[in-house]
Amino acid sequence: MRRAVLLIVLALFAGSASAQLPGLRKRQPMPQIPIIVGIDALRADFLARSGSDLVYFAGDSAVLSPQARQTLGAQAQWLLQHPEVVVRIEGHADLSDTRDHALAIGARRAEEVRSFLVLMGVPAAQLSTLSWGKERPGPPRTQTILVR
Repeated sequence: MRRAVLLIVLALFAGSASAQLPGLRKRQPMPQIPIIVGIDALRADFLARSGSDLVYFAGDSAVLSPQARQTLGAQAQWLLQHPEVVVRIEGHADLSDTRDHALAIGARRAEEVRSFLVLMGVPAAQLSTLSWGKERPGPPRTQTILVR
């Protein structure tokens, strides 16, 4: 009995003492902190919503096909919803081109894509271009790379 009374007194004391100790405050809710999304998550969302980060061209051409325009339209919608994202449009050529020609066609492809995106309303400051020429050969294409 004496033990039960002692436990009850200790429990009451502990409860009242902690409520009366100076400096103890009731816990405040945490403020809402904006979630910072990493570039990998943005890239995954970009690919999911636009379908691709690649646009292909015919052999020695910088003319956008109807399918390329459709892909770029979806990319433009995503970029308009994410004005904080800056992208680099990389133009590529294949190995059969000379070095100078590969750089020139890669630049024309990248600029054609950039111009189309600007025409769709994407701010020019959100876009940059780069031509790889023969440095990174592959199918005639451009690739949109999220920079930040």
